[in-house]
Amino acid sequence: MANAKQVMDFRPSKGITTAQSNEHQRRWTEKGWERAMSVGNYDPTREHLNFEIRAGKVCPIDKTRSIPERMSDNLLARGIKDPNAGLAEPRFRTVVNFIFGGSRERMHEIAFGSQIVNFDKGADNSHVERCKDIEEWAKDVYSFVCGKYGEENIAAFIVHMDELNPHAHCTLLPIRDGKFAYKQIFAGKDKYEFSARMKQLHSDFSEVNKRWGMSRGSSISETGAKHRTTEEYRRHLSEECTNIEEQVVQHKKALSDLKVEISLAERRVKGLTSMVDNLRKAKAEKEYQLSALERTLQSHQGDTAAIIAERDRLEKELASIQTKLEDKQDKLRTADQQLEALKRDMDAIGERTEELKGEAYKYSREIHSNVDVLLKDVMLETLVREHSVRLGEMGLSEQSRFDGSLLQSLTEQGSEVMHCATLLFLGMVNDATTFAETHGGGGSSSDLKWGRDDDEDNRAWARRCMMMASKMMRPASGKKQKR
Repeated sequence: MANAKQVMDFRPSKGITTAQSNEHQRRWTEKGWERAMSVGNYDPTREHLNFEIRAGKVCPIDKTRSIPERMSDNLLARGIKDPNAGLAEPRFRTVVNFIFGGSRERMHEIAFGSQIVNFDKGADNSHVERCKDIEEWAKDVYSFVCGKYGEENIAAFIVHMDELNPHAHCTLLPIRDGKFAYKQIFAGKDKYEFSARMKQLHSDFSEVNKRWGMSRGSSISETGAKHRTTEEYRRHLSEECTNIEEQVVQHKKALSDLKVEISLAERRVKGLTSMVDNLRKAKAEKEYQLSALERTLQSHQGDTAAIIAERDRLEKELASIQTKLEDKQDKLRTADQQLEALKRDMDAIGERTEELKGEAYKYSREIHSNVDVLLKDVMLETLVREHSVRLGEMGLSEQSRFDGSLLQSLTEQGSEVMHCATLLFLGMVNDATTFAETHGGGGSSSDLKWGRDDDEDNRAWARRCMMMASKMMRPASGKKQKR
């Protein structure tokens, strides 16, 4: 297929969540599938076509262990410690997530060949079979990753054929010489070295795809492009919300655990403080008794030998008390420091929890905004389509009632009117006029100054631009627009 492009999405992270793992492996319950299908374009009748590559061989997806469990087993077998283990919040990039794919039409050819696949939601594609080519392509990509980063560092390599565009997910551990080394392997010393490495990686990957008729596209690091459909983008936002919610739950648990630790630490500080106070009182009492004995000796009263023996006993007791006091004071200082550290951790986690809640709210609003825009687009398309059908059923006299209306313009030249309105909204009046005149419109015959009023809000200005664009796209006088 001409102009078919490869796709490679590179995304490092500080681990992989259970939600991400479940999505990769399709470890969903029936309700999980229902939720996934409500936010993304999944086809459960094609789920059986999914597979993974293990040790260079095509295998069914192993759902008995999650990807985090696979990662843990991998590290344990190699004696490597996860640097994020034990941290209240992960700080180190221990996973690199790759998505490999290509132009949709080409990937469909590789995955399904000449078979007819219905990509509408709810369609039954249980008859579709997996082509050998998609398996060979996946093994080529797997070998490419092994050659670059080592097969032992691949935690999972899963191919999805139940979405709109077949693709492969590779979960890679950035390990070199037995240690996590994301910066040395990928990031480099600065953003320029990172950019150069990503460009080279994309070029190297294109050598693999030459066999499959796909050429080098632009990498994510170069263009910032998302390579996602609207459904995939909404799914991404939903996943982000889920990930954030999981982090919030983890933080709440950490806060609960910290409260218990702080309570125990406060009790320890209180107990040590009481011990120190008692030892200080005991020390003062012994010192007072010794002082009284010294005065008795100096006055030559009483049994001198007995007084000296009592003084020696008191001095030993005082030395013991002093040793205990120093020990308890050291422990009290340590306990105070631990208590302060726990309180600082609690404050930090509390602040981060509030930040995460803010991020979740932002993503939630963005999801709602995208859905709102989509629904409005669908509503407009439906209204225009229905009007067009109804118009065709009317006589000429009835049709004439809509002459000059915005609804008529959108029905007959919807995309052109929208483009012309966009140019007007952006203040590109000359471009809008030229566009209208070159697309069958007569431009605007009005000599009035066109522009946005100082007190005009976005909605009012957009509405006026739509009306003007409708007028501009009407045929010039003497011409008849085709219905």
